[in-house]
Amino acid sequence: MSSLFDIACNFSSERFDNDLEMVIDRAIKENVNKFLVVSASIKEFDKVYKIYQKHSENCLFTIGTHPHHAKEFDASSSKLMTELVNNYQPNSVGETGLDFFRNISSYEEQIFAFEEQIKISIQSGKPLFLHQRDAHKDFIKLIKPYKNDIKKAVVHCFTGTQEELDDYLELGFHIGLTGWICDERRNVDLRKSLKNIPIDKLMIETDCPYLIPRNLNNKPKSNRNEPAYLPHIANEIALLINLDKDKLIDITYKNSINFFS
Repeated sequence: MSSLFDIACNFSSERFDNDLEMVIDRAIKENVNKFLVVSASIKEFDKVYKIYQKHSENCLFTIGTHPHHAKEFDASSSKLMTELVNNYQPNSVGETGLDFFRNISSYEEQIFAFEEQIKISIQSGKPLFLHQRDAHKDFIKLIKPYKNDIKKAVVHCFTGTQEELDDYLELGFHIGLTGWICDERRNVDLRKSLKNIPIDKLMIETDCPYLIPRNLNNKPKSNRNEPAYLPHIANEIALLINLDKDKLIDITYKNSINFFS
């Protein structure tokens, strides 16, 4: 089997504090040998960077503030993040975007943090690692004026409609798919739309420890997702788009390497 690249690993989660080494080893045994360690806030940058340093042969990393943590992000945060990006040269800026599902941060806080990080991405020439949930119209309205200046962007954990997919593709964005597509009960429309994602724009991810595939055999009691399950997700996607699994894995790996290099 070809190598796989998991473009969304929340390794800084406390759910990995006790056994991250074993998690990574299990993944490598399943040919998952590249991991993007995702930052959810500036406060956890030190933890993210230490994980990256320890596993630099296999890991890449981001610097960013998730919309849930936008309330922590102000003008001084923007300045600090700019310095961190310039000094540490992450592989991407993010995770950033809008999330109106829970509204853990206010609308105004999310808009400010998102736009500031778009600017940091443009200034640094780093790709954007994007999150959007229940906020598509505002998301597109904010990011569209910057489309000609954004080097590259990926909408990770895509779970949206065909209309949303069309909007992202029109902007030239890449699409990240998770084990969410493994739930045939709730994702009929999503599973149908996958075939409309250009293969050169597709990447795959677990978003671990979240979103464990529903149809996974021998689920752990903890219900914790991990990169070792990425081949299962790849197989599901390959079946849905009628493409050889090894070919899908090879193409998405190359897409990811080229995107985050």
